[in-house]
Amino acid sequence: MDQPLRVGIVGLGAERGWATAAHIPALHALSDDFEIVGVANSTYESALKTARALNIPIPFKTASELIRSNEIDLVTITVKVPYHRELVSEALNAGKSVYCEWPLGNGLAEAVELARLAHDRKLLGVVGTQAIASPEVRYVQKIVADGYVGEVLSATYIGAGLTWGDDVPRGDVYAMDSKNGATLLSVIGGHALSAVQSVLGRIEEVGAVLSQRRQTVRVIETGEMIPMKTPDQLVLDAVLESAAPLSFQLRGGLPRGTRLLWEINGTEGDLRITAQAEQIPVINISPLRVEGGRRGEDGFRELEIPSSFYFGLEDAVAARNVAGVYRLMAHDLRHGTRTAPSFDDAVALHKTLSAIEESAEIGKRVRA
Repeated sequence: MDQPLRVGIVGLGAERGWATAAHIPALHALSDDFEIVGVANSTYESALKTARALNIPIPFKTASELIRSNEIDLVTITVKVPYHRELVSEALNAGKSVYCEWPLGNGLAEAVELARLAHDRKLLGVVGTQAIASPEVRYVQKIVADGYVGEVLSATYIGAGLTWGDDVPRGDVYAMDSKNGATLLSVIGGHALSAVQSVLGRIEEVGAVLSQRRQTVRVIETGEMIPMKTPDQLVLDAVLESAAPLSFQLRGGLPRGTRLLWEINGTEGDLRITAQAEQIPVINISPLRVEGGRRGEDGFRELEIPSSFYFGLEDAVAARNVAGVYRLMAHDLRHGTRTAPSFDDAVALHKTLSAIEESAEIGKRVRA
């Protein structure tokens, strides 16, 4: 791969949306590796408007036309979860590498199907669990591996659910129904658990409670009250492969109290990770504050993260970790490595989420 990969994005707004805020600046920052060539949306008019607004050369009439085009090497899928299976399958069958936003599929079965197809076609499929590319998460991963906390005794994670609160933006209304695959567990939980497992190892056993406490939610733009048909609370007690226990809780909305807190307790020290951006207290987006304390010290002190863990875009909050995943993907495509979060990694994470759902349903502990 000597020339930049030509990227086509399916699902890109002219003015707002996740792809516009995250993928566009991420790809522009990696111009040696990627070039944004095309866009396709639900209508040609939308694609044309977006192409003009963002200076993208080719507005495609349909997603299929983009996917089949000889002008496109890599297809980025940023549409809603129910459309992932169809579009990712079509891209892989067309011989294109794929970056697909998380969740990979609407449930475990779809994720397994897509991972198998990527293997069959011998193509790289990358999933957007961008928390693993967070500079702070990577730093925590290193110092834990290097023995900063000694043997891990336990871990605690408390997170906020943003969308699954009292108010929802119109674009996220579909996430108020579990059948659409974008839930508190799959989205907020999936990103958080990908980070936790990247640092502490795989979850082996879970006991879970999924609870729906809100019955309605207000659409911000219209004031309309609509039904909520999905859990807005998760309480999880898990056992990691090291045998250390993990306490994990997600609360829908933006509670006034703790919004993001991850603590790792060990024989030689402790770590505390919190969000620097309290308005977006999710580990896959927010810059993080890492504090530590070791045996013989009182309390915590903020740890200085070496500059080598950063790669620019520090001020582009939405884009920085997405750029980290794209950097790994470029390395994989150039060198045949597998460092970016792959479809196989997505399947493993979907299996963990499936075990959590099973445990909550049957009221018993489940092997993950």
